[in-house]
Amino acid sequence: MLKKTPRTSAEDIRRQLAERIISSELAPGTVLDETQLAAEFTVSRTPVREALKQLAASGLVDQRPHARTVVAQPDDEKLTGMFELMGHLEALCAGLSALRMTPAERDALDSLHGDMAVIVSAGDRQAYIHANERFHGAIYRGSHNPYLEEITLSTRQRLQPFRRAQFSTLGRLARSHAEHGLIVETILRGNQSEAERMMHAHITQVEGAYHSLISG
Repeated sequence: MLKKTPRTSAEDIRRQLAERIISSELAPGTVLDETQLAAEFTVSRTPVREALKQLAASGLVDQRPHARTVVAQPDDEKLTGMFELMGHLEALCAGLSALRMTPAERDALDSLHGDMAVIVSAGDRQAYIHANERFHGAIYRGSHNPYLEEITLSTRQRLQPFRRAQFSTLGRLARSHAEHGLIVETILRGNQSEAERMMHAHITQVEGAYHSLISG
């Protein structure tokens, strides 16, 4: 008896499309056509439509009645506000990590930062992007505040296409790693206020690198 191929659910489609958006495979402004997506995933338009609704709820796509669905492209004011919030959330995570990280978590963060130096030397942008996510994720977890970790991750996901774009600017890998070094140093010393300040400055630099890229 032939086994039936499992149907692709709306959640599967949502997850795969979200990954493409976050990885910048689908750039802001890209049209997401229901018929084309249904053909790609070999499903009816119903689960595709549901997946797009879920993506719209998370802010990754824009949906308007009787209009096309597109990968979200925030205007300058909204994007500035998102980076502003991200700076405060990550600064709070860093400050709490300075106070609450266990010795093992501090050692792991320091070790990861050391490993990233090798990636920078190799100029491997893609590897750095993935290591960068692990670096910031370790700091979110180090806050030992699950709700803060959740909303910071959610905000980061929404900004991810714009944060990743910064690494296309000349010399950004080395500068990012140097900024990380200051953050790690303050966390290892348990200096809450300096950890907050260093992280906030880092996110400000991330935003500046992105704007330099799109204006250049």
